[in-house]
Amino acid sequence: MDPRSAVSAYRESKYEGAPPIKIVHLMYEGALRFLEQARRSDPLGQPAEFAQKLERAEAIVGELRLSLDPAHAPELVEKLNALYLFIEDRIQTARLERSAEPLAAAERVLATLLEGWMGIELDPASRAGPA
Repeated sequence: MDPRSAVSAYRESKYEGAPPIKIVHLMYEGALRFLEQARRSDPLGQPAEFAQKLERAEAIVGELRLSLDPAHAPELVEKLNALYLFIEDRIQTARLERSAEPLAAAERVLATLLEGWMGIELDPASRAGPA
């Protein structure tokens, strides 16, 4: 078996059958990882890498924002939407200014939100998922 296909299969199994809250955790972690990678790259010396990492983080935040359903908790959804829009604004500002400086605020907000989501207990039946 090709090692690349084994890694790909492992990554896919990580998401398939995972409880929704785990998917949310993984999305936040991914967005934070891409923002950190963008911040560590040189926006002037490596503009393509910087832009690519920003695009990936922005895509995740966009998916989180678009998945909000105001039917369940309209006030919470309104606040989360505003936070996601703020994060997207910081990413766009970083892209336009070719500066990693605006990303610090986006990372702080995402980290705080992830911390809150991590506090939501998974039901015991959903804990046993793919390793």
